[in-house]
Amino acid sequence: MRAGKAPGGLWAAAYALIVVVAVVGNAVVMWIILAHKRMRTVTNYFLVNLAFAEASMAALNTVVNFSYAVHNEWYYGTAYCRFHNFFPIAAVFASIYSMTAIALDRYMAIIHPLRPRLSAAATKALVGLIWLLALLLAFPQGYFSVTAELPGRVVCLVEWPEPNGVVSGKKKYHFSMTVLLYLLPLLVIGCAYGAVGRTLWASAIPGDSSDRYHEQVSAKRKVVKMMITVVCTFALCWLPYHVYFTLQYLRPEWYLRRSIQQLYLAVMWLAMSSTMYNPIIYCCLNDRVGPDGQTATVASALGAADEEPDEPGGAERLSLDVASNGSSRSDSKTVSESFSFSSNTLA
Repeated sequence: MRAGKAPGGLWAAAYALIVVVAVVGNAVVMWIILAHKRMRTVTNYFLVNLAFAEASMAALNTVVNFSYAVHNEWYYGTAYCRFHNFFPIAAVFASIYSMTAIALDRYMAIIHPLRPRLSAAATKALVGLIWLLALLLAFPQGYFSVTAELPGRVVCLVEWPEPNGVVSGKKKYHFSMTVLLYLLPLLVIGCAYGAVGRTLWASAIPGDSSDRYHEQVSAKRKVVKMMITVVCTFALCWLPYHVYFTLQYLRPEWYLRRSIQQLYLAVMWLAMSSTMYNPIIYCCLNDRVGPDGQTATVASALGAADEEPDEPGGAERLSLDVASNGSSRSDSKTVSESFSFSSNTLA
């Protein structure tokens, strides 16, 4: 089953848009942070990791996904079949757990400002650990990926090595990935930002505070709003994907309909499009535009977490305020197959 010329052309343009915007936008974010020493903070290191994961997935998997979904034929060999099923899982893991690390960093900075913060070395080690776990988690999907010859075409699929068929292993892996890549991190992030939100917005900024202190607390609120928007965008983009692949086990007859290809293209486009929104969010949720236009806008948005309230005795007052009424005066420095990216339902 192939998409018609008109729908196929529209989908091609839509998927191409993801690649261009995601790669360029995330590359700009990485350059801004890595090229400017003052931007190299805990939060921004995780933002670099997030941008790298999203740009890589957009560049290496989006076009191949579209091609395979439209033509139902695998043109790229066994090695890339393995990579195609392996890398997106690792990239999504790195993305969502970078967001989780940012949420926990914000939680510690705002709720427990007197406790030691992560050093640059510890942050880099944590980024390395995230990728190590991501690669281990994705390994089975890549290891069991194979190409198979069907009449007139070659397909890429995952063959789970079970004597009684592939359904059991497939189900276990799928539901494990749904929990580890979606439900669990979003639960942790929701709890962290819930506590941060209650603290930052529990009471008004004291009227006798300096203008500088007022600006810093407002900046912290802006950073939290920005990161909540990033997480919500990710959750909304990936929700249909998880529902689509979960329903394969509950309503398999639905996936025999001719319209399922267009639905798959829409679901996969929305999931892959999550890679291109973050740089746009950084610009749109920041109202300070510098002389360099959009680059300055992104830089100021990412740098908002670096600013530190210089109110005298801020840390001591924060600990007392949080203990008494939960208000914040933070002085911190930083603000397919189961999970296969191949269109196996269309084969």
